[in-house]
Amino acid sequence: MTLYSGPVFAMAREQFNTVADYLEIPHGERDRVLYPKRAVAVSVPVHMDDGSEVVFEGYRVQHHLTLGPTKGGTRYSPKLDLGEVAALAVWMSWKCALAGLPYGGAKGGVNCDPYKLSRRELEAVSRRYMQEMIPFVGPHIDVMAPDMGTNEQVMAWFMDTYSMYHGTTTTEIVTGKPVSCGGTQGRREATGRGVAHLVGRAMERIGMKPAAATAIVQGFGNVGAVSAQAMAERGVRIVGISDHTAAFYDPKGLDLPAMTAYAARNGVLKGWSSEAECDPASLLTQPCDVLVPAAVEQVITGANAGALKCRILAEGANGPTTPEADRVLRDAGRDIFVIPDILCNSGGVVVSYFEWVQDLQQFFWDETEVLTRLGQVLDRAFTRVMDRVAADRISHRDAALALGVEKVRAAKQVRGLFP
Repeated sequence: MTLYSGPVFAMAREQFNTVADYLEIPHGERDRVLYPKRAVAVSVPVHMDDGSEVVFEGYRVQHHLTLGPTKGGTRYSPKLDLGEVAALAVWMSWKCALAGLPYGGAKGGVNCDPYKLSRRELEAVSRRYMQEMIPFVGPHIDVMAPDMGTNEQVMAWFMDTYSMYHGTTTTEIVTGKPVSCGGTQGRREATGRGVAHLVGRAMERIGMKPAAATAIVQGFGNVGAVSAQAMAERGVRIVGISDHTAAFYDPKGLDLPAMTAYAARNGVLKGWSSEAECDPASLLTQPCDVLVPAAVEQVITGANAGALKCRILAEGANGPTTPEADRVLRDAGRDIFVIPDILCNSGGVVVSYFEWVQDLQQFFWDETEVLTRLGQVLDRAFTRVMDRVAADRISHRDAALALGVEKVRAAKQVRGLFP
């Protein structure tokens, strides 16, 4: 199939084929399991503040609807393309299946730079994008969520646009909304808290004490910032942090509250300190016990994987480690405990599922119940992955992907091919 191209989709396809070989899936079945059910590309015309009209490109990919509606984030990025969106949708399918959620994977977004848009322009892009998506989404078809470049406010605009079109408030069309309009307690922090929770489980597994451990977090958006804070609350010393503008490293530990406050005031970390600033490219290879890539795809490659100096690799981002890097880590016999992305960052979609359920029932839980249930789902998935690793002596990534792929494939086989 030629529709999906680019390095990110090629990476998702290679991961799938590796697992398909291990599962002995016949080649004639593979395309139906791998390739998306539906891909939508739309124009998003917007009146800009300077009086001009700009047309942005928008996408939505729905991987499969075999187990229920599709579910996935909406990304605003100037580098977004259909291949990247498709890969993210595929990974979301395996993630939902691994966590036991009744969803297929989806992903969408707009090719734009949200940081260069005014608030009015951002709202216009968001509302027009959702308007174009209305024929293809719905509470039991495809449920959107935030991702890189979007947030609670964008989800509120999505929900309002869909609701105005249908003439009734439909909170369950998106998750990650503000609590004031149908969101759930704990959703914004869910992905980062999930990362920290699973880091804790990995530490238990290898006998590492949080109070004696250090961590580096690449990316200081929602996932990275919350992951850093949650690990610090467990006693881990945060020695390295970066965002897309600057990187900082200090083996004695960074002042996380000061950095968080600075980023909240200025929007970025650039300028926070001149003493601890380091080369962003070198941050991933600095000494630490826990490395959390929580930014974008393909940052750990065949070129730098051999230089990692961590004991736990917790993938807060989607697809941060390339197949070449996986081979380097495996072939070199590196004793690095990998928490693969479809497990490590699944806290967000798990709590999004909780939000969807609460909206459908109009019965809301308090934060303690949300976090308790989140921990139970993550613990169950973590245990299943570790059991598969022990039983078949395969990598953590292959074990997690195999569990996800198996569930989707089994459901497709049972339902059959219509007509």
